[in-house]
Amino acid sequence: MLKKVITIVVLTTLLASCVSKKKYLELEQNLTNTKGELQKTTIEKEELETKFAKINKRVEEYNSKISSLKQETSTLKEESNMKMEFVDGAVISNNMRAKLNATLSNVSSEELATAKTLKDSMNLAIAYQLKKSIKASDLNSDADIDVNIDNTVVMISVADSLLFRTASYRVSRNAYSLLQKLADVLNAEPSINVMVEGHTDARTIHTEGIQDNWDLSVKRSTAIVRLLQNKYKVDPSRLIPSGRSSYVPLTGNNTRKERARNRRTNIIIMPDLNKFFALLASEEVVKL
Repeated sequence: MLKKVITIVVLTTLLASCVSKKKYLELEQNLTNTKGELQKTTIEKEELETKFAKINKRVEEYNSKISSLKQETSTLKEESNMKMEFVDGAVISNNMRAKLNATLSNVSSEELATAKTLKDSMNLAIAYQLKKSIKASDLNSDADIDVNIDNTVVMISVADSLLFRTASYRVSRNAYSLLQKLADVLNAEPSINVMVEGHTDARTIHTEGIQDNWDLSVKRSTAIVRLLQNKYKVDPSRLIPSGRSSYVPLTGNNTRKERARNRRTNIIIMPDLNKFFALLASEEVVKL
C-alpha cells in the first residue's frame, strides 16, 4: 500500500513538473513574439517619423515659396500703384489718381463735364480744396475785399485803404483781422503758396524812406509777408513778396476814384502740385 502511495505521489509530482515547463515554454514563446511585434512596430514608427519629417520639410518649403510669391505680388502691386504716368503734361501715380478721384467725387457733375484732360481734373480738385478753405475762412465778407477764383488760382484783392495810410508801408491794425483769416487758410492748407503783390496808382512819389512807386509797392508787400510770418506763423518758404508799381492798373488814373481802385494789394493763393498730392496721400481714399 505504501508503495502505491509513493508511486502516486511521484507520478503526480512529475506530471505537475511537466505542465509547468510546457506553460513556461508557451509563455516564453509569447514573449518572443511580443518582442518581435514591438521591434516591428518600433521600426514602422521610425519609418513613419522619417516620412512625416520629409512631408513637414516639403510643407515648409511650399509655405516659404507661397510667402515669397505673396511678397513679390505685394511688391509688384505697390510698384504698380506708385508707377508714375505722364499724361497731358502732368505726372501722376496710380495712388495719386485714386486720391484725385476721391476729391473729385465732391465736385458737381456740371463742373466735372468741363474737364477734358487730366490737368483739367487736377485743376478742378485743387479749386475745390481752395474754395472750401476760402469759404470756411469767410475772407470775402468784407466790402473792401474781392475774392475771385480762376481754375487753380485764388485772387484776393484788398483795397489800399484797409491796409495802409497814404504813401506809407506800415500795415494798419485794421487789417489784422483779415491777415488772421488769411493765415488760418494758409496754415490749414499746406499745399498752397501765396504771393503778395503791391500795386500803386500812377502819381509819382519820392520821400526820405521811399524812392518811387516800385519801392513803395515792394515795401508794402514785404510788410504784409513779414506779418504773416512773424505774427501769424505762416511758413516763410510759402510766401512770395512782389511789387508791381503802377504798371498793372485796373482802370485809368485820372480821377480820385480810379486811383483809389488801382491802389491795392493782391494776395494770390497758388497751389503747389507736389504738396497738394502729398496732402491727398495722407487722406483716406475712396475710389469713384
